[in-house]
Order: sequence, then C-alpha cells, then structure tokens
Amino acid sequence: MSGLAIGFPLTESRGGTNPDVGLLYDINGLAKDAPGWLDRTMEFVGEYGIMLGLVLVALWCWWSVRRRGTAEDSVAAVAALIWTPLAAGIALLINIPIRGFVERPRPFVDHEDLEVLVVGKTDFSFVSDHSTLAMAIGAGLFIAHRRFGLAALVLAVAEGFCRVYMGVHYPTDVIGGFALGTAVTLLLAPLALALLTPLVSAIAGSRRLSWLVRSRRTGGAALVTEPLDMEGSDPGENGLAA
Repeated sequence: MSGLAIGFPLTESRGGTNPDVGLLYDINGLAKDAPGWLDRTMEFVGEYGIMLGLVLVALWCWWSVRRRGTAEDSVAAVAALIWTPLAAGIALLINIPIRGFVERPRPFVDHEDLEVLVVGKTDFSFVSDHSTLAMAIGAGLFIAHRRFGLAALVLAVAEGFCRVYMGVHYPTDVIGGFALGTAVTLLLAPLALALLTPLVSAIAGSRRLSWLVRSRRTGGAALVTEPLDMEGSDPGENGLAA
C-alpha cells in the first residue's frame, strides 16, 4: 500500500479541510499575486540561489574558524564542516527509498490551479530534496559554529518556503525534508566526528596541508587526537568547537 493511501489525502479542493493543502494554496497564492519579475527571482532563489548561499556561508565559516579561537577549536570545527556535506549526501540517499515507498505526486498533479514556477518536475514529492539538503547543511554548520549555523538555518527555512511558493512541494514535503536532514546530521554526528577529528588533526600537523585547518598567521595548529565529546562541550560561540 502506498503512502498516498495511508497518510496523504491529496484530492482535497482548495476549500477542503486538509491543512496541508490549505497552506499550500495560501503560500502559492502569493505567487499568483506577485509581479512576474518577483516570481522569476523566487524561481532562481528556490532552485539555485539559496543553495549557493549555503555554500558561501560554509566557506566563510571555514575561513573564519581557521583564523580565530584555539587550534583545538579549529580542528573540531573543520571536522564538523567536513561532516556537513557528507551528512547532506547521506540524507539524500536515504530519501531515495522514502520517495519510492510513499509515491506522493507533485502538488500540481492533483491541483491544476496552482501557480507552478518550475516545470518539468516528474519525480515524487515527499520528501523535498532541496529542503533535506538545506537543513542538513544548516544543522552541520550549527555544529561547527553557532552563528554561521543560525544563518544557514534561516536560509534552510527560506528554501522550504520557496519550494511551496513555487508550487512544486506540499508543506509536509518540506517539513519531512527538514526532519530527515536534521536527523541524519545530528544522529550520525558523534560517530562521524570521532572518525574525522583524528584525520583533521593529522592534517593540521602537516606542513603542506595545515593551512586547511589553521591559518599560518595564527601560529599553526596543534595535534588533537581525542575524539570530540559532543555531550561535554561547552555551548559557546563555536558550536562543537567550543
């Protein structure tokens, strides 16, 4: 039995009682009332712009943690930054069987009166890949550095809003993506960081590659061989690096 039959009644009309569909129309209705230039901007932002922004935030975070705090802070933060794209990739892989099991059509398949800003979407809707990817990156950056992480989380929420605004996802697709990205990043983080921290520490001790972890202007990075203790970390500005 597919997920459509057990959890997603998608045949509700705009005036129906399904809050998921009602919120879809409320948010997507903004696109109908917006000028064409705004819709084109939202299309670019929702498809590519926010993802590019998250990459830039991650690079800025990496540049910052190399130059501030202690050597141990830098090693821990860079380990978390390496984990961030890995977690995002794992979350996307996990979403493949979820989509195949649920088999939820895109909202415009059952609701022809939506304002669809991106055409050609033929895959299933639940859960949203964009939302999963954005939230996984946001959660990973929050582990590495609180302030950059908060900025990334705001971008992730904006990504989810854009997907509904564009008419290509239901709100619950977005919420499911947020949950999946967060769960994969945080639940697997202790094991991932236990493996990555010694590797990053070894890189920090290398003459040729130490700049990847610690700016040479700060005096280089000391070796850190102990795995990062997530529970014992002091919740400071640098996330797990604190």
